[in-house]
Amino acid sequence: MDDLVVVGAGPYGLSIAAHAAAAGIGVRVLGRPMASWRDHMPDGMYLKSEPWASNLSAPGGRHTLAEFCAGRGVAAEHGRPLSIGTFSEYGLWFAGQAVPEVEELTVTEVTPQGDGFRIRTAEGTQLLARTVALAVGVMPFVRHPEALHALPPGHYSHSTGHRDLARFAGRDVAVIGAGQAALETATLLAECGARPCLVARRSGIGWNTVPPPLERPAPAALRRPHSGLGSGWRTWAWAELPWAVRRLPAARRERIAATALGPAGAWWLRDRFERSVPVLLGHRLHRAVPVGDRTRLGLTTAAGESVVLDVAHVIAATGFAPDLARLDLLDARLRDALDTVGAGRTPELSSGFESSWPGLFFAGLLTAPSFGPSMRFVHGAGFTAGRLVGGVRRRLGARSRPAGPLGTPRPARAGRGPSEDVSAVR
Repeated sequence: MDDLVVVGAGPYGLSIAAHAAAAGIGVRVLGRPMASWRDHMPDGMYLKSEPWASNLSAPGGRHTLAEFCAGRGVAAEHGRPLSIGTFSEYGLWFAGQAVPEVEELTVTEVTPQGDGFRIRTAEGTQLLARTVALAVGVMPFVRHPEALHALPPGHYSHSTGHRDLARFAGRDVAVIGAGQAALETATLLAECGARPCLVARRSGIGWNTVPPPLERPAPAALRRPHSGLGSGWRTWAWAELPWAVRRLPAARRERIAATALGPAGAWWLRDRFERSVPVLLGHRLHRAVPVGDRTRLGLTTAAGESVVLDVAHVIAATGFAPDLARLDLLDARLRDALDTVGAGRTPELSSGFESSWPGLFFAGLLTAPSFGPSMRFVHGAGFTAGRLVGGVRRRLGARSRPAGPLGTPRPARAGRGPSEDVSAVR
């Protein structure tokens, strides 16, 4: 039986595995390394975060993005966007440097068994683990506007569904959304020869400003400090104090996770977007019907006027909805037994990222309502990996002590079982 099985091999899964291996924990990593970045983002996209804020996490701060880029003659500079392709290659390099062999297996089921878990894969492999860390990324949680659900599948897609946008050359494409994914997808479509139109409920598009220099006078740095999620004191708090977010009431944490760091485009994209993409702002999508091989969208303006848009395809760049109910690989009875955050459907977690089911840990998007918006970004992997591995060590220690007959663990409320260590919160 393995001490820890990490499900997922993106930035969070690889960082957790690096810390676990360094701590001497018997860890196995299952998944396709950097799958979301390699398979679900179009050629030509760039990181929105600064290179220095986009490191995967290994003990001692080793194996950074800057180190990888320096070894290949690639500039990783503040204020200069880095391609998604380079970042994906960095993740693969990090895995080779800091992580035990990643097993490219697709996990289909995680079920309680005895004092641990049984993991099944699509390839037929079965494993037993004392603890499991689910670092499944964002793909299980893609969100589409409800109005699109009645369309045949070929008429619409999510922005994560395209590696190459050149297939839309010469075609009319509606892009739904107002965040970076929508703005950059629409721009790349235009640059590939398509005819995109951005449709958004918002009355305006938010754009991030050019980041201030890293080196600047102390008064300027105090007024607008840098952080892994951007500049400014509020952003700094979300980036650097996730332990403090966890101490807030559940309803407030949910609100922060849903609203903080809202949709905005990168400063370096603005000129490209504005000269190539027409927009319909303040338009709400209320209906979508197929008309032959095209799609007719019914839109409503803020003034209540109806607008009809006829396109060849619709791309929903509408983000992700973290919800345990969409995590099909997790045993349904176990999933339903978990304590959740407030009225939502995300797991309530201890300071060590352990759920109310002993030995079951979470990382990434599903943890944002517990620890705040940094969990939606690569930057959050550093905080998560060390704390989660500490939680795993405490859980393994608790299970190594004499106990009664082993059976299926009874769920304990998050933060009140052996895994909780209040001193670790800071």
